[in-house]
Amino acid sequence: MSEIFVYPQANFIAGVDEVGRGPLVGAVVTAAVILDPARPIAGLADSKKLSEKRREYLYHEIKEKALAWSLGRAEPEEIDQLNILHATMLAMQRAVAGLARVPDFVLIDGNRCPTLPMASLAVVKGDSRVAEISAASILAKVTRDREMVELDAAFPEYGFAKHKGYPTAAHLEQLARLGATAHHRRSFAPVRRVLEDLSLSC
Repeated sequence: MSEIFVYPQANFIAGVDEVGRGPLVGAVVTAAVILDPARPIAGLADSKKLSEKRREYLYHEIKEKALAWSLGRAEPEEIDQLNILHATMLAMQRAVAGLARVPDFVLIDGNRCPTLPMASLAVVKGDSRVAEISAASILAKVTRDREMVELDAAFPEYGFAKHKGYPTAAHLEQLARLGATAHHRRSFAPVRRVLEDLSLSC
């Protein structure tokens, strides 16, 4: 963990993080985790800085050792309806609400908090400073990456398993060539442009 974080006084602290704000396809996935001080987990870090193999290992260890964990999500339709920021806040609320144990304090990665029924604090770079947020980032990333692999099996020509739905050159090229799937976020500019081009050509 970089930059020592001073924890608030609380009995059960949940960390919350999201994965998938930037992609053009699929849900934004969030996780909430309450760690067990009696069962520490070595090697927690920002999920983006870990290898896939390490993330998978920690994913199972977190689920086994945490006092409580929960996943939340907002689907592409909700993202298009609400916008990505509000959809992310909703997915975070769902993750916290799904915890089997109610936290008395929630630490959120980033610079803003969703509306929650308990005290909360936004922590910039929290996924590398707060163990609970690191654990949440790992659960969320492994979950979403797996969903992209499943989507890749259904739509192999888009390359979802490789780029995970992010707007890479390869993804944009296939999007322009093949059009949008039902899983693409229609409000995102590259997808919207493809749909507009399609409607103009009809």
